[in-house]
Amino acid sequence: MKKRGTVFGGSLLIAGTSIGGGMLALPVSTSLAGFVPSLFLYLVCWLFMACTGLLFLEVCLWMEGESNIISMAEKTLGAFGKWYAWLIYLFFFYCLTLAYMVGGGNLFAVAFPSAINDWSGMIAFSLLFAPFVFAGAWVVEKVNIFLMIGLAIFYAIFVIIGYSHINSENLTLVNWPMTVIALPIAFAAFGYQGIIPTLVHYMHYDMKSLRKAILIGSFIPFATYIVWQWLILGIVPTFGPGGLYETLQHGGDAVFPLKNYLETPWVYLVGEFFAFFALATSFFGVTLGMLDFLADGLGVKKNKKGRLFLCALVYLPPLFFAVSHPHVFLIALDFAGGFGSALLLGLLPILMVWAGRYHHKLESRFSLPGGRGLLIILALFVLFELVIETLLALGKI
Repeated sequence: MKKRGTVFGGSLLIAGTSIGGGMLALPVSTSLAGFVPSLFLYLVCWLFMACTGLLFLEVCLWMEGESNIISMAEKTLGAFGKWYAWLIYLFFFYCLTLAYMVGGGNLFAVAFPSAINDWSGMIAFSLLFAPFVFAGAWVVEKVNIFLMIGLAIFYAIFVIIGYSHINSENLTLVNWPMTVIALPIAFAAFGYQGIIPTLVHYMHYDMKSLRKAILIGSFIPFATYIVWQWLILGIVPTFGPGGLYETLQHGGDAVFPLKNYLETPWVYLVGEFFAFFALATSFFGVTLGMLDFLADGLGVKKNKKGRLFLCALVYLPPLFFAVSHPHVFLIALDFAGGFGSALLLGLLPILMVWAGRYHHKLESRFSLPGGRGLLIILALFVLFELVIETLLALGKI
């Protein structure tokens, strides 16, 4: 019997899945709103995603065997749920994988400008991590712990040396209506639920440990984002040459404009290392969850031949698109969060739990408190986010 996963390891997998490309995009997308409104946005998104993560756990505990979102949706919602999950999951996770490949490839190209260009950087970034995902969750957890340690180290270094460069005047901007612009990317930045079915099996259906891992793991990004937001918005002004608004217009990440406002180049280098670890940990969680999803949906056994086939499905389609469209980092994250995350990680668990509890009358080892009232409030928030994203896509906001 395989060893049972720990709360510590599960929490880090959840945190690592969340902390990724979304973190690099958040200060840019929230720059027009300001520091205080962005903190309120983060709080709301964290509370929402913690609730839907626990809803996913509730559905997982109704299942038997190594099931994933396809089986969960089919059991609770029937054929409609099955095809809904298929379409939205593939859209969402391919968008995320695409964004992380582009972001990771850009970092490689910056680090080795004479040897690597954008497209070869994306291939190198993907090839670096694919073998660990091929090996499975147990190997990924071990490697992910080292990556999270690296993430924490460079994050701490950046905080220590960056706070002295903060200009408090940069944090005074307050524009509440502009907060909605960042809502889609914030959804993606707090997303982790795709890894929960994998964790449930990996942690042997230990409900108490899983609940702790979800709450702790989802809170770590929330705390991390607050300090990150304070640093970036405090160092880089929103407006002016090389500022965050200009970065937003060019689709760049939050690390890029730092070199325009920091006198010491090595501080920017620390930011680049932090960005690498952030992308790597999230890339692991997203692609590992997707491999298990495809194995469940396609009925592929996870032997060596099956895993090789699944890895090809996970990596090759987004890699092809990333190489042909190397400047879609923010666009991919925006669509992933605005539509994919809202429909898959927000609306789907609400619908599954509603059907399971009140239609199929399934008995629960764990239920998120709040009953029908909380489910309705969560569903209304998802619909609000979808309206905002649609208006943004149509250019009405």
